[in-house]
Amino acid sequence: MSDSRGVGEAGFEPPGGPSAHDGGDRFHEECGIVGIHGHPEAANLAYLALYSMQHRGQESAGIVSSRGDALIAHRGLGLVADIFDPDIIHRMVGSAAIGHNRYATHGETVLKNAQPLVVEYSGGALAIAHNGNLVNANGLRERLESAGSIFQSTSDTEVVIHLIAQSRAGTLVGRLVEALSQVRGAYSLVVLSRDELIAVRDPHGLRPLVLGRTKDTWVAVSETCALDLIGAEYVREVEPGEIVVIGPMGLQSHRVPGPTEPRHCVFEYVYFARPDSRVFGRTVYQVRRELGRQLARESHVDADLVVPVPDSGVPAALGYAEQAGIAYEMGLIRNHYVGRTFIEPTDSIRHFGVRVKLNAMPELLDGKRVIVVDDSLVRGTTSKKIVAMIRAAGAREVHMRISSPPTISPCYYGIDTPTRGELIAANHSVEEIRSFIEADTLAYLSEGGLFAFDPPRRETFCGACFTGSYPVAVDGEVEPRQLKLFDASASRG
Repeated sequence: MSDSRGVGEAGFEPPGGPSAHDGGDRFHEECGIVGIHGHPEAANLAYLALYSMQHRGQESAGIVSSRGDALIAHRGLGLVADIFDPDIIHRMVGSAAIGHNRYATHGETVLKNAQPLVVEYSGGALAIAHNGNLVNANGLRERLESAGSIFQSTSDTEVVIHLIAQSRAGTLVGRLVEALSQVRGAYSLVVLSRDELIAVRDPHGLRPLVLGRTKDTWVAVSETCALDLIGAEYVREVEPGEIVVIGPMGLQSHRVPGPTEPRHCVFEYVYFARPDSRVFGRTVYQVRRELGRQLARESHVDADLVVPVPDSGVPAALGYAEQAGIAYEMGLIRNHYVGRTFIEPTDSIRHFGVRVKLNAMPELLDGKRVIVVDDSLVRGTTSKKIVAMIRAAGAREVHMRISSPPTISPCYYGIDTPTRGELIAANHSVEEIRSFIEADTLAYLSEGGLFAFDPPRRETFCGACFTGSYPVAVDGEVEPRQLKLFDASASRG
């Protein structure tokens, strides 16, 4: 349904208004988790794994190690390399550890919400790290608080800890099973006690989690790029609804209560995961390249160059160029050393927020008909500035191509997204969006084309952000929290 105002009319503003430095014009990463068991330098391996998954969260990070008689924790705000140094890692002795990179999808960005969370309860010391989002967390929290529970953070992960503590089961696995039978949503978890590492995936397998091994060491991690860095061999995925326990009895497998119905997040392929990772059984780079090929099949236009929006648009642009038989060029160069914030000059520079991250090359673009390939178009503000930048570099035509379908719905499963009202494709037609970003043409990948890389497995993926069809029912309480988080993100830039 289109807004009553035309996109080309004076005063048109994309849904949600502008965001500082375009920080709100992109779906933000969720989190990255790691568990190590059976290595004398477990904390060091956890650190390296988190370093390789920095793309999954840049707000905070933490590691907890077990030396057998106690858990040792260190957490901080910022990037992994800024939080840990050799002295800290050296003090984190023990043969087991878990770690977490955080991008806030539930709770404020403050140290108390940094993970892993660590507690001491009647069952002993316990640490937990979570990638995902529990859609019934608010209701569970209210129930727990009314029964006397006192929360130390605003993270939904702490709800799981309280449910574990309340359980009367005789083992940690039994307590965890009882706790997880009460939650709904997306969760990949690593849990550490003094002598066990537990890795868990929700019954839909929405968020990724894999097992790796090197000699006597077991590794559970969000992405296989972490296995490559620490020299571990990929073994298999943690199955949807599986609880993997690694301890004195070796590796054992248990099940989360209820049926399993895989619904893997397809946006891991579109944008989130590192291209060199193997996610949900496929290499991300190859999937993105195939998305680009399919995009070219569906929306070919005569042009001289195919240019990616780096870095996530690169594989799709390569695939598009190959399929279309058009030259591929890096007409946009990315500054890889831009942090989350920067100081803008008092005298405004046109399109400064994009220019500090991307720069166009007139030597390649001048006089050319250019196809620009990006992985997604969320609010349109960044795409508009990129089109203007390429035109200013002398391009004769600019054709925008998006290697995913229009994003029309927010995600409630561990990805920080705008609300429906702030998603430009939820409120405007493709032609209106094309007019707003001032491209000569605009085309998205079709919903069917999104799954052309593996048609038989189409039903095993969640594409709720493109379809509005949610595999796990979402409580009405969730929408206000998403809005609050998006506002906070926009204010940070």
